[in-house]
Amino acid sequence: MTTAVADSLDLAAVRQAVDSTLTRFLSAKAESTDSAELPELIGILSRFVTAGGKRLRPLLCMCGWYAAGGGPEAGVALHAAASLELFHAFALIHDDVMDGSDTRRGHPTAHRALEAVRAGGDGASTEWFGVSGAILLGDLALVWSDELLTGATMSARQHRALRPVLDAMRSEVMLGQYLDLLATGRVTGDLEEAMDVVRYKTAKYTIERPLHVGAVLADGSAADLEACSAYALPVGEAFQLRDDLLGVFGDPRVTGKSDLDDLREGKRTPLVALAVQRADESQLSVLRSLLGRQDLDAEGAAAVRRILEATGARRRVEDMIADRHGQALHALDRAGFPPAVTAALREIARAATKRSS
Repeated sequence: MTTAVADSLDLAAVRQAVDSTLTRFLSAKAESTDSAELPELIGILSRFVTAGGKRLRPLLCMCGWYAAGGGPEAGVALHAAASLELFHAFALIHDDVMDGSDTRRGHPTAHRALEAVRAGGDGASTEWFGVSGAILLGDLALVWSDELLTGATMSARQHRALRPVLDAMRSEVMLGQYLDLLATGRVTGDLEEAMDVVRYKTAKYTIERPLHVGAVLADGSAADLEACSAYALPVGEAFQLRDDLLGVFGDPRVTGKSDLDDLREGKRTPLVALAVQRADESQLSVLRSLLGRQDLDAEGAAAVRRILEATGARRRVEDMIADRHGQALHALDRAGFPPAVTAALREIARAATKRSS
């Protein structure tokens, strides 16, 4: 393992640097267009990107850079980190369209914001405009994520090392989304299939690949990448398991999203799979009659939550989160990363598993 040590790794400073990079890039895009309409579209993307978010992927990218011996001249890693956040905006915008979500981070989702641009037309045309515009906006974020990355000065070696990691990340998250789509609305107790979605859609995309991006840019070894994965995969699974709990039991005023959406979509999460495995006939009948109903109301949602509690599914998911958090810390103890990186990754693991939003 590398013995190079980062003097410090201030996560708040990394967030600020990423935000500044994104703001400059998007502002330059808005100023360079000669169309009267496009600045409004870019403004919606800018507000979506800057309206919060944990900046988890950029933070992990920078951790990967320093973990693999990257030095203080980290401009290329910073551009890569910011590009990951813009790619994530693409994924979220399209995800919100597929889910029909109204809010994200406490604000209207992109397709709802675009509906407001077309306000005054009939309902069908307004909704069509919002959805169609959001698809295009997500595509734009995807294209610009690549442009932001390639705008950095990068050696031929860095480019050759980076492309396979980026290609894998992008393929994995699309496959994860498709697996999620296939599973939605099917009330089953297949925990293994539910965990496959977790691994592809979150563990690899959110935690493992961002670490790998930073590490390969710093010329990380195979051992560096393996150490990153040993930490990342359990943290990523724990992160998504926590997200599943928050999607059902979280306070919308804190999470910034509805606590009904996942239930109305009938998302087949490990939480639901465990409840189905443990439910008696009466409980199973309630789950099958309510999960996936678009008109599910607060009373129906409360009935589902009671079953998730009564079957012990919620408690079991909490245990799974704690177990994976422990696995990640054990992997860090063996990784031999610089102390500042280890401390930052410990904090990220704590925040990912114990968060309330």
